[in-house]
Amino acid sequence: MNTMRRTARDRHARRTFSVCSVCAAAMLISLFGAQRVSAGDPFAVPKTLGPQSRQEVAYSEAASAGTIVVDTQARVLYLVTRKGTALKYDIGVGREGFGWSGTTRVGAKREWPDWRPPSDMRARNPSLPEFVPAGPHNPLGARAIYLYQGGRDTLYRIHGTNDNGAVGQAVTSGCFRLSNRDVIDLYERVNVGATVIVR
Repeated sequence: MNTMRRTARDRHARRTFSVCSVCAAAMLISLFGAQRVSAGDPFAVPKTLGPQSRQEVAYSEAASAGTIVVDTQARVLYLVTRKGTALKYDIGVGREGFGWSGTTRVGAKREWPDWRPPSDMRARNPSLPEFVPAGPHNPLGARAIYLYQGGRDTLYRIHGTNDNGAVGQAVTSGCFRLSNRDVIDLYERVNVGATVIVR
């Protein structure tokens, strides 16, 4: 497996925790109520889901079905479905100084995950809580896909967001954000153990 590496422009940037540091802003601007609409998705009211960007596209690069390929420059994520075809999703990526590349695997998946900001992040921003429960105010959104390497959690995630303006932007600390609608769709299609290639 390839070793994860920083992009050339970010090589000398100070490394910090990879969980999105702007998650606090997403949490503060989330204005959505936790209305229950189904037992499976208790927080999935329409206004929290955001837009759908998924498109079926031609994909010429060699990769087996089920592989995720993240193009950080184009700010899109591909899920290879079969030879020559993939589903494409718009994503938010790491801001300057937080880009990375490499090959990982899906180590775990969570529906409506909770969030515990790292201690270093809380030291930089004391207003952050120790714990954010699952729901529409949680910056990880509706689903989280956890990226592992060598059997260990990298702290990087593919996750939803309640801040739809962040999708397509370079604003995270290395995580990849999709609208909640898109991440729910992706989550159902991705298996634990799937290869994730970040370029």
